[in-house]
Amino acid sequence: MTRLRLLLAKLARAVAGLVLLVLGLAGFFALPASFVSYPVVPAAERVPPRWAKGAFHVHTTRSDGRGSPRDVARAARAAGLDFVVLTDHNDFTPPAPAWVDGVLLVPGVEVSTSAGHLVAFGMERPLRDVSKWMPPGDAVRAVADAGGTAVLAHPVQRRNPWTDAPSASEAPGFELYSADTFFRHATSHPVSRLLPAVGAYLAQPVHGVMLLVAPEPGPGDHFLGLSQQRPRLSFCAHDAHGLPSYESVFQAMATYLPPEEVPLPLPEDAGAAAALVTKALAGGRGLCAFRALGEPEGFVLEGVTAERREARVGDVLKVRLPGRPEPGTVRVEVWGSGRLGPDGESVELTGEGVARVEVWAKGPGRFFGSEWRPWIVPGPVRVLPRGPGI
Repeated sequence: MTRLRLLLAKLARAVAGLVLLVLGLAGFFALPASFVSYPVVPAAERVPPRWAKGAFHVHTTRSDGRGSPRDVARAARAAGLDFVVLTDHNDFTPPAPAWVDGVLLVPGVEVSTSAGHLVAFGMERPLRDVSKWMPPGDAVRAVADAGGTAVLAHPVQRRNPWTDAPSASEAPGFELYSADTFFRHATSHPVSRLLPAVGAYLAQPVHGVMLLVAPEPGPGDHFLGLSQQRPRLSFCAHDAHGLPSYESVFQAMATYLPPEEVPLPLPEDAGAAAALVTKALAGGRGLCAFRALGEPEGFVLEGVTAERREARVGDVLKVRLPGRPEPGTVRVEVWGSGRLGPDGESVELTGEGVARVEVWAKGPGRFFGSEWRPWIVPGPVRVLPRGPGI
């Protein structure tokens, strides 16, 4: 018994030492976080028209979220959002659209299938013949039959990816960036990613969330590959469960819908308002922004048809940046069928297919440095063949 007590005492001291070490390291990162300031890009002196902004892919206590729908609405209102798309797991009878504390709650669902998770929204009719862990192709077709839009949830995530290629080709939507995937990636890098984010979160929650934003190339490459087959919708997903807090995640990123598609104020009738929001989302009309870095209103990608987001081989697109960025704090990134011009703001479309054009900004880093992160993420551009006579 004496040896056992000694062994337990040593184990307790080791655990206590480890806890103190972790707390000390967290405090090490909390200190510089207290001096960080957002946004990185100051707002323009002339305020552009405000876009409707909201959260996409949010969980509540109706499945595995930590907060009720009302809690989510309150957090969204505090973060300045207009709408939230609720997507509780396998919630096939969600509440009707509703205004709660001044925020529009839009019903959706995250369907569990045998190949991964599928987010669905905008259904005009109830999902039919849907059961948990249903075949993935059946799930995609069931959403389409109900008049909704199916989105592959965190499709390249290590923990829960989408594993069925045929149904991936059928689903129109794809989560290009996922806050949950960022978190999962951080847990696999506990010292370099997770611990700095936890420490920063203790001092400034939004900064802690932003430190998790470290995109990997896998989702983007997979998205471009699928988009060669047919046009795709890209989404930035909060996949919020309440930890980190809803409000901090909502303050870090949001989905924006242009005023010509979703004019403000939204209709008082919740059903009519939800129809506007889901139509704009399903049409690829919006963009997402990591808004802690700066608000995106005023951003324009000139040379793209607004209705279909199309252009032609040889066209040159022009990026118009919002706000008043300092030199060296923002850059344009291009993937797929395009290349960035020498001026850093023009994009020449080089071949048929799809081009991704994003704006990245240099945000506060894990200590006193800085790191490049995505800031404005518009939908992809479909590049068509050259026109006649060109």
